[in-house]
Amino acid sequence: MNIPTLFNLTGHTALVTGSSRGIGRAIALGLAECGAKVAVHGTKPGKALDEALASVPRSIAVTGDLSDPEVPARLVAEVKPDILVANASIQIRKPWAEVTQAEAEQQMQVNFHATVRMIQAAVPAMRAKKWGRILTIGSVQQQRPHPDMIVYAASKSALENLVRNLAKQLGPDGITINNLAPGVILTDRNTAALSDEVYAARVRDMVPLRFFGESQDCVGAALLLCSDAGRYITGVDVRVDGGMGLP
Repeated sequence: MNIPTLFNLTGHTALVTGSSRGIGRAIALGLAECGAKVAVHGTKPGKALDEALASVPRSIAVTGDLSDPEVPARLVAEVKPDILVANASIQIRKPWAEVTQAEAEQQMQVNFHATVRMIQAAVPAMRAKKWGRILTIGSVQQQRPHPDMIVYAASKSALENLVRNLAKQLGPDGITINNLAPGVILTDRNTAALSDEVYAARVRDMVPLRFFGESQDCVGAALLLCSDAGRYITGVDVRVDGGMGLP
């Protein structure tokens, strides 16, 4: 068994949404280092996207706001990926009774509906090749929903359900689909909340490993699930959360 060959993605093309920073950028870099051509995605051109493009070998930049229902299919048409990593999401923190209809719809559109549309657009070409990898990025909130992020948590649970449903339908065509659920990762999304030392300590105590993860902690699992090393894994939810999601 040649382990490096199993992880070799030369000849494959990946689209990683929300990859101008954070977990998405780390996964994009990992895929590129394994040989894939990678489309780095941001909502719009800017410094973060330029920096990601410079740091990820063999990458191209694509832009588009996934809250626009027309964008998901367009991105797939531009990139023609056989590896799709649906990482982009919107997270709105506020008391559940104050969440507006517009805020709920925006989160569901970006976090769930856009993923469904990208999969619909990408699968025909994957079926033709008899090879495809789809990875959705969920959250520890599938198991531990935050009281101030009810729609975000629900959208992530919906992704995990989607993965289990589609795994049986896509498997006969050589396409795997899995969900990677990060825990508390030190990205800019969490900076403000974790700057409160009392709150940070309380959250850290919920993590059996007693430390917060970093973006690169998600890369190993992503590479497994996007390569031939993970060819016999489909329909699973892989937690990268330091044990936070345990009962």
